[in-house]
Amino acid sequence: MTELEKSMESLITVFHRYAKEGGNKTTLSKKELKKLIETELPNFLKTQKNPDTVELIIKDLDQNKDDELDFEEFVPFVAGLTIACEKHYALHHDKKGKK
Repeated sequence: MTELEKSMESLITVFHRYAKEGGNKTTLSKKELKKLIETELPNFLKTQKNPDTVELIIKDLDQNKDDELDFEEFVPFVAGLTIACEKHYALHHDKKGKK
């Protein structure tokens, strides 16, 4: 398996590990999403100033308005964070190259 395939498998595995904790085994409730973020993305949560961050994330991503995130609704969150991290990475590496 390639590095990218392993990353994709990891994303799927992590999503389902937290989704299976509640009543609906294919979606993340607010509680499950909060636990996932606290455990898997602790640095993201630490940088957030708004205590309602998890609720705002669900509100923004919950396309069918069922107060839960299925995998298709969850992926844009991870993609958005990844894009932000890549921009930080690029800025950091550009500064290193200019020294």
